[in-house]
Amino acid sequence: MRRITKAVIPAAGLGTRFLPATKAQPKEMLPVVDKPTIQYIVEEALEAGVEDILIVTGRGKSMIMDHFDKSFELETTLVQRGKEELYREVDKISRLANIFTIRQKEPLGLGHAVLCARTFAGNEPFALMLGDNFVLGERPCLAQLAEIFAETGRTVIGLMEVDESEVSRYGIVRTREAAAGKVMIEALVEKPLPAEAPSRLAIMGRYILTPEIFSVLETLPPDQGGEIQLTDGISRLRRTQPVYGCVIEGENFDVGDRMGFIRANVEMALRRPDLRGEMLEYLADLGARVRHEK
Repeated sequence: MRRITKAVIPAAGLGTRFLPATKAQPKEMLPVVDKPTIQYIVEEALEAGVEDILIVTGRGKSMIMDHFDKSFELETTLVQRGKEELYREVDKISRLANIFTIRQKEPLGLGHAVLCARTFAGNEPFALMLGDNFVLGERPCLAQLAEIFAETGRTVIGLMEVDESEVSRYGIVRTREAAAGKVMIEALVEKPLPAEAPSRLAIMGRYILTPEIFSVLETLPPDQGGEIQLTDGISRLRRTQPVYGCVIEGENFDVGDRMGFIRANVEMALRRPDLRGEMLEYLADLGARVRHEK
């Protein structure tokens, strides 16, 4: 059985959609309830069997690695004050996984961020997990892709169905059925116009990539914006080996978007036993006030 033990998380973006909050704080550290978004991504990777994680960062992102490091002063203070439960929660973070980092020195696209991970991945397949996607479901998102990879040993892309009005925001694929639970990718189009989109299946930020992607990306010319696009690389890879798609089961939240981020916070609060009651009361009161104002 083929397993994925390595994951790459690109985290070099500027987070301009969340300014001014991200002026001095990485967007990956913005919390969903009380946990940074990137920690949810790391935990999802671990639930899928990943052991080693590379975070591709940029300038001003040292806070991310600090979060996953030991915090002796804080932990000692929590113990001294008898806050054992909080201590265990904080201590657990530094023990989650083997986490490494590399800096992407220039913003040259997602394909370039993947190339930064070449030494880390070596000749092994690896997961690529974008931090903008936050998926709530019965099964971890990456674990669903890992099942297809275990069967096929080939590149797998996470997919979700979007409204026709939203297709121009995503990479869109044309597919054909391969077997129950998976599809075969026949074409990938980056941010097409709705009238030109081959389907409404969008690439949603989870991939399992075979190491052949590196040799493809290093010879791929940049696009008009000077960036190396992973979508173009996968399109070229598809000429020499099958590429599969996995339509993700679960609800996806684009936490790189302000409204998606707010929705994710509300949904996670409602799933927390310690917050659900108060949250329901607040939402009921808010709904009543909005109806009254109308």
